[in-house]
Amino acid sequence: MASEYLDNAELAMEETIENFENNLKTIRTGRASASMLDRVKVDYYGEMTPVNQMAKISVLEGTQLVVKPYDRSMVKQINHAIAAANLGVTPQAEADCIRINVPPLTTDRRKQLAKEAKKYADEAKVNLRNIRRNTNDKIKKDKEIPEDTSKEWLDSCQKLTDKFVKKVDTLAAKKENDLMEG
Repeated sequence: MASEYLDNAELAMEETIENFENNLKTIRTGRASASMLDRVKVDYYGEMTPVNQMAKISVLEGTQLVVKPYDRSMVKQINHAIAAANLGVTPQAEADCIRINVPPLTTDRRKQLAKEAKKYADEAKVNLRNIRRNTNDKIKKDKEIPEDTSKEWLDSCQKLTDKFVKKVDTLAAKKENDLMEG
């Protein structure tokens, strides 16, 4: 019999992993990728809107991004938002698009980005442990659960946490390898 507590914990942990993967996508390796701009938002008529919803983003020759806004009047604002996002690239606005040359990464920049990936991994692990703690608290407080079942569920919760922490470590190691090889 699986506990509703464990099911909810697993869903929350999967959400944490998904968020972690999205954070990793925003860390660029040596190649240009449209996902580099996933977190860049622009004030579009009073609404903070992701660039990828306001413009077509294409990759040229693996080293250049071209951002072509659907509304040409937004070129300046998008250019400014990309520059302000601190992505380690310099956008260049043209009449109806923005070009971003993605330079090859220096060794120092690679190390810096690897640290950033590690920081995201640590945050994800903290979130996973918080989910585990909250789930354990709920299980312990529920007086309707027999003691042996409660112990079984606490053990299952720990195993679930271990599984997801291992997944975070695997994803972080893969990203670090991508960064260092680039």
